[in-house]
Amino acid sequence: MLARTGKAVVLIVVALLLIMAMLPFVLMVVNAFQNTVTLNFDFDPDSFTSENFVRLFTVHHFGAALLTSTVVVVIAVVLNNVVCCLAAFAFTFKPFPGSKILFWVYLATMMVPVQVTMIPMFLIFRELDMLGSPLSLALPVVNAFGVFLIRQFMTTIPLSLLEAARIDGASDLRVFWSVILPIIRPVIVSLTVFTFLTTWNDFMWPLISLQTNERTTVTLAISQLQGAFTSQYGMVMAGTTVAFLVPLVVYVVLQRQFVQGVTASGVKG
Repeated sequence: MLARTGKAVVLIVVALLLIMAMLPFVLMVVNAFQNTVTLNFDFDPDSFTSENFVRLFTVHHFGAALLTSTVVVVIAVVLNNVVCCLAAFAFTFKPFPGSKILFWVYLATMMVPVQVTMIPMFLIFRELDMLGSPLSLALPVVNAFGVFLIRQFMTTIPLSLLEAARIDGASDLRVFWSVILPIIRPVIVSLTVFTFLTTWNDFMWPLISLQTNERTTVTLAISQLQGAFTSQYGMVMAGTTVAFLVPLVVYVVLQRQFVQGVTASGVKG
């Protein structure tokens, strides 16, 4: 009897926490379909309209922002995966004098706040005449976290697999492409999700680096929907809903491999 009561209490608490977690999203969707200057939970089907979404793409050109963010995200995902996979392979299977020290120094850069590096990055990209380009928006995402994540996964790979491939005459590039990559696929998916979310939701760096309104990302486009004196919250929530749906779909599609990769990367054999 006590066990059933305890289980019921746990289920009630979990249900309440779930409802509390879902309330902001419900508020977002409800207001996205209403023309309102205040945020509320008024659920009046007669007042629901798709005008906000129509104006979002016809008047505010939200589609261009979606395209810009998509291009930046694709570049960031490809760069981060390639650089981190190759670096993790070198740190794990191709040690060299000082490699361990270099790895830990590289990891130490994760403790540096992103805000500290923004001014140097701004100056570097300006001198290279790359400021505001999709590549300049994507490059800062490449960091030590991805190398650490993939390296932790690679340490679980038996060395006998690599030795067998080398006995068959495979080069390091062949070993990496044919042996390592198929094994680390789950952690690559995890890094892809992390990179996608970080790049898609980034606001500060695009705000600093993009000097004109001709090219904006999704986060900047949403911030521009808010007026100086009054805000059409229905329009803002419509933009937020569209921006939220894209990473949600990506996560749902890759959820199983994402969880598998994060779990496995924390296990060291």
